[in-house]
Amino acid sequence: MLFENQHPHNRSIMIAVLGKPNVGKSSFINHLLGFDLSIVSSKPQTTRNNFHCAFTIDRTEVVLVDTPGVHSSAQELNKRMNGQAQMGSEGVDLNFVLIDLATDMVNEFKDFLKNFDAPLTRTWIVFTKADLVNKEELNLAPVLTKLQELCPSIEKHFVISSKDGHNIHELTGAIQDASQNAPHLYPGGDASNMSERFFATEYIREQAFRLLKEELPYEIAVVIDEYKDVRKKEEDATPEAHISASILVNRPSQRAIVVGRGGSVIKEIGVNARKKIEAMTGGKVHLNLHVKVSPKWMSNNYVLDEIGLPRTQKSARVWRKK
Repeated sequence: MLFENQHPHNRSIMIAVLGKPNVGKSSFINHLLGFDLSIVSSKPQTTRNNFHCAFTIDRTEVVLVDTPGVHSSAQELNKRMNGQAQMGSEGVDLNFVLIDLATDMVNEFKDFLKNFDAPLTRTWIVFTKADLVNKEELNLAPVLTKLQELCPSIEKHFVISSKDGHNIHELTGAIQDASQNAPHLYPGGDASNMSERFFATEYIREQAFRLLKEELPYEIAVVIDEYKDVRKKEEDATPEAHISASILVNRPSQRAIVVGRGGSVIKEIGVNARKKIEAMTGGKVHLNLHVKVSPKWMSNNYVLDEIGLPRTQKSARVWRKK
């Protein structure tokens, strides 16, 4: 395919960023992007959908596919999240499998492969959180030998830290070397294939996770009820968005936690989320949040479809009404 107005020396590479929950995939991607696009939380399985995160180095466009953490679970939500990770790896040029240096790395990789349930093509191992270990005493040779036995498609490995930038330049240099002459998929400067509507739900959920901490571990989802892009007729008018969103919880007691005394908690979620959405859109945002009780939404196929998680081969056959 020919793309007009692109430099003939443009290069491109698409990389799936894979791994178990909490290995630092979103922090790694945000570090490479230079800004926070993917949401970050101390809670496992924060990322639920796969999506593109694009940036350029000189004339090389790097498209990273952020994916949910691969894990074992019989719950429908988690089956679909694993499916998102597998879909994110399809058709890419390279797979990055992230492994936390502070874990039992071989067993973690075995567990990842068991639950990923799809063949890995060209693979680089990216050992994360180097800032938390003694790098001088680090001996990865026996680990790499065992990983290679488990996955012969492994080509290279890197030890990095998204916190202090350790070895990031070495990795990005290798990415450039691995890229091929090709047109850019996002020549207009877009950073993702997802819409502002999608990231609005992500930023609301991120702020809820950060504020509620252990009070509501994982049982929330966010659905956009209305997203209006309001602009004046002038070409240079500042963008303005009117957003109405629902935070879904499983039980009435959880609704009380999210709302907070006198609405204090949901108000703070809204204020923090609005700031992030405004930073993304570059305009004013009016954000209206509601909390709705949706029993067992994590196994409700209609809700899961609505939040962008399609069925997989392992999905349950029963469909439930909202």
